Amino acid sequence: MAEIPKYRSLLFMETFEEDSDNLNVIIETPKGSRNKYKYAPTLDVFKLDGSLQAGASFPFDFGFIPSTEGEDGDPLDILVLMDQSAYTGCLVPVRLIGVIEAKQSAKKGKFERNDRLIAVFAKSHIYNDIRSLQQLNKSTLEEIQFFFETYNRYKGKEFKALGQYGPKQALKLVKQGIKLFKENNS
Repeated sequence: MAEIPKYRSLLFMETFEEDSDNLNVIIETPKGSRNKYKYAPTLDVFKLDGSLQAGASFPFDFGFIPSTEGEDGDPLDILVLMDQSAYTGCLVPVRLIGVIEAKQSAKKGKFERNDRLIAVFAKSHIYNDIRSLQQLNKSTLEEIQFFFETYNRYKGKEFKALGQYGPKQALKLVKQGIKLFKENNS
């Protein structure tokens, strides 16, 4: 991979918002979009990475947490619930509320972990009182899980949810992602 200039890449931004416990999130794909956008760090732009099938769209804003890395080598993915969708490239301060731990099929039929962190916009009116995934209504959680299952199926992959956990487990995964990022980028 080409050298990524640290001074301009969104990958190297601070993970946490200054003077708070809120995470920084960069939105890649806004709620309601059929298009899937992905940050291309070597170009420092957002690239159109594909489109969902007719009738499908992202149920909430989807992005990544800077200065983190998952098992797949990409920044940790995160779904953000907020009052109104943001735009691609928008920096959004969020409160982590949980994670859907999952695995998905990768190369040669092997499975790799690809957990789905879930957060709410830190200044949301609608989700202001939500502090844990378990406080969301059941249909919202089912919609999120169904989206990831069908999204992966459309790409010829399988998505298997392993469990739903609150903010403590989600923060543990973020800290692991920070550690892995530092190990691979120091």
